Amino acid sequence: MVHLSSRPILIAGPTASGKSALAVSIAAQLNGWVINADSMQVYSGWHTLTARPEPADEAKVPHRLYGIVDPSLRYSVGSWLKDVTSILAEARNAGAVPVIVGGTGLYFTALTRGLSNIPAIPATIRDAAEARLAEHGAEAFRRDLLAYDPTAAKLDIVNPRRMIRAWEVMEGTGRSLTDWAQETPPPLLATEQTIRLAINADRDLLNARIEGRFEQMIEAGVMDEVTAMANRHLDPSIPAMKAVGAPPLMAHLRGDLTLEQAVTQAKTDTRRYAKRQRTWLRNQMSDWPLIAMNAPVEDIIATIAQSDSESA
Repeated sequence: MVHLSSRPILIAGPTASGKSALAVSIAAQLNGWVINADSMQVYSGWHTLTARPEPADEAKVPHRLYGIVDPSLRYSVGSWLKDVTSILAEARNAGAVPVIVGGTGLYFTALTRGLSNIPAIPATIRDAAEARLAEHGAEAFRRDLLAYDPTAAKLDIVNPRRMIRAWEVMEGTGRSLTDWAQETPPPLLATEQTIRLAINADRDLLNARIEGRFEQMIEAGVMDEVTAMANRHLDPSIPAMKAVGAPPLMAHLRGDLTLEQAVTQAKTDTRRYAKRQRTWLRNQMSDWPLIAMNAPVEDIIATIAQSDSESA
């Protein structure tokens, strides 16, 4: 086992880039805990669809913040920061190295840059924004948002969730997200307190892996998960019901799509999601050191060791 300092290791990357397996390999060599930073993998019920770690991987090293939230609930980045604060303290007390891994860029930026103390926004405002987006489409919603809040141009408003967030904050508080950001408290983990790694995923290779992984999900019985979730009759607007791949598979259960059509749409949605993740990494996390998608674990451990010695 390699012995380094206990600085948290942060691993970000798009879906299907192999980041979860990499985190397990690193944690196994560094006496680490794998801590989830994926906004969909926090929900129970979506194990196969969200590609959560398999039981064999969870048996190798401790895993935290996976499947901890009922799908009927809304779980925010603020909720995640609160939970990860406790987990980091537990890891320190146990002498373990936190290995925080996921594809939700907002979690990482909030972790290392801080999160604004924005008051809770009434769900009715968010619901109205989501309905407006669904009715008018993304382009029209984006134009209306920029007219309502010109500072939103500084945000990642290619992402529909970020557009809705910008709208609801302006509507609910009378102040823009960028205005609130000026009052952001210090981050939980300053960048110099961490070792950061971002997976530089080749687009064509990543898309091929997305295709193959979704076929494996079908074979692994993902439709059983979808059926179980459909039987709960949850509000389709809540975050858990928007997990990538869920809407078209739900449409198949309703008889609106054939299974082949649903799988094709789910693959397309996943590729688009991966593109948004790569865009976030490129624009919002450009100072993160890049590692190749298929880089040997030994080389990555060496990179971590070098970074650790340079900061000592």
